Amino acid sequence: MKILLSFLLGSLLFTFAGSNVFAQHRNLTVILLRHAEKDVSEDADTANPDLSPEGKLRAQRLVKIINKYQPEIIYSTDYIRTKATVMPLAQKKRAMIFIYDARNLKQMNDLIMTGKFKRVLVVGHNTTTPALANLLIKQDKYKTLAESEYDKIWVIKIKKNKTRPNKIKEKVIVY
Repeated sequence: MKILLSFLLGSLLFTFAGSNVFAQHRNLTVILLRHAEKDVSEDADTANPDLSPEGKLRAQRLVKIINKYQPEIIYSTDYIRTKATVMPLAQKKRAMIFIYDARNLKQMNDLIMTGKFKRVLVVGHNTTTPALANLLIKQDKYKTLAESEYDKIWVIKIKKNKTRPNKIKEKVIVY
């Protein structure tokens, strides 16, 4: 009985250890973006505004741009503008949007790095998006975005603990 119990416990520990090693050495693509243009009109909610008409158009354009990376999971902060930015993509993919706490980016970084998903999309803000990129690449490379900057997407590919950040600038198509 003791031998069987020891074998089961050992197998269980080996399974968890193996999955953790896999999580650290898997190929991972993280797509980071700031929310689209927020509504700053006089009638807008200043604490939690929706997207402006331009922001809604950008959110539609982002579907095609981001979908080519085939994100398996979508994370957003719990604000109308961030969720609205990825809602068209989530609807197209019939995917849920999972909420994360922008005040705890280390926790988000750990979730991405140890999670089971290989392609992760995270939408945040002008301060949190570059900060999360910095955590993922383990460098202080990216600075806070200007209030008027909405056109940057970071694609960070991690292969066997080697990080390669690639900044992709979105082409703004007026239609």
